Amino acid sequence: MIRVYCYEKCSTCWKARSWLRDHDIEHEVIDIKGDHPDADALQSYIEMSGLPLKKFFNTSGMKYRELGLSKRLPDMSEEEQIELLASDGMLVKRPLLIGDDFVLTGFREKEWEEKLL
Repeated sequence: MIRVYCYEKCSTCWKARSWLRDHDIEHEVIDIKGDHPDADALQSYIEMSGLPLKKFFNTSGMKYRELGLSKRLPDMSEEEQIELLASDGMLVKRPLLIGDDFVLTGFREKEWEEKLL
């Protein structure tokens, strides 16, 4: 089953969930703030996605800006970045869609159509 990490107050997450319902795609919603992925899960998702690690950061989020991560991340190792992501779900790009053999970050309708329809 498809799993979707979302934040209840995120409008993009609402659009993504609505899209999944409109296309009758069975899915499990996981609260990214309260039940965020741990470092091992994130490592697995990053590898499965084929995306660079930076695509997993919510760069428009308040927490990202508060921590000054745009300047700090380049000096951090990949392991440190993953541990940081795992420490707070609000740092993770959302929605985070987890399939059996793919991972998508953010909601881009065309990309979701290609993977799910």
